[in-house]
Amino acid sequence: MKAYNHQSFTIPAALTALLLISAHPAAANQWYVGGSVGYTMQSDSSNEGATGDFTTGNGSPVVPTGTQISAGTPYGWDTSFDGGLGLAAEVGWMHESGLRLGLEFTYSGNDVDTHDNVNVAGTVIDGVDAAVLTGSPNQLGATVGQVVADARGDISSTGLFANAYYDFNRSNAFYPYVGAGIGIMNVNVKFDPSGVDIIDDSETKFAYQLKAGVGYHVTEQIDVFGEYAFRGSEDINVQNDLFPGDLDVENQQHVVSVGIRYTF
Repeated sequence: MKAYNHQSFTIPAALTALLLISAHPAAANQWYVGGSVGYTMQSDSSNEGATGDFTTGNGSPVVPTGTQISAGTPYGWDTSFDGGLGLAAEVGWMHESGLRLGLEFTYSGNDVDTHDNVNVAGTVIDGVDAAVLTGSPNQLGATVGQVVADARGDISSTGLFANAYYDFNRSNAFYPYVGAGIGIMNVNVKFDPSGVDIIDDSETKFAYQLKAGVGYHVTEQIDVFGEYAFRGSEDINVQNDLFPGDLDVENQQHVVSVGIRYTF
């Protein structure tokens, strides 16, 4: 009779313990690793810079051959990008309070969609023969706008971020979270429309990101998640290879991703 009573007590107690464990899959002070793959939408960039001293080519009749452009003359153009790939890997630590801290490595790459509105000293020169920027005395038979519309090139970045998150209602199967991070991004910019090498340079700058997502406990140790991140850096300053000058390229992106996280 004692054996029966002992067994009848043990089975419900074990079931209760199992239910409690499954209801609280994220125990206190756990380490985790995770990774994600996503779709990156690179924001349009209004590229702005200043020239060095140079002599124009044959842009007649708008810009005659041999026109002197003084150092410091403002110039720029607009660039839009295609959607691209985003990857991330993170190692971190989580606390039962919902706080989570992580160190994240990121990568993104986006091809150029189009360049337009090329301007020098505030004047748009899309309709001027492209020789104006090459120094050639002979016209090329293609306008600046036609050359840049070919839009070859890309922008790619690698980043390292220190992130802080807060997981809401982590004891539930589904739990939303928010996060933010600061770090650095090394951004490589390559603009070579119609095969003309204009920009091929990189720079490392301070960067930031904001995040929001939803996680799901698959098992006690494995979570899957869907996430949105807004990520950006200070403008990337690159050198112009076509004529003397530098250019500031804006770098902001929206990333939608899915991933998996394993806790130890």
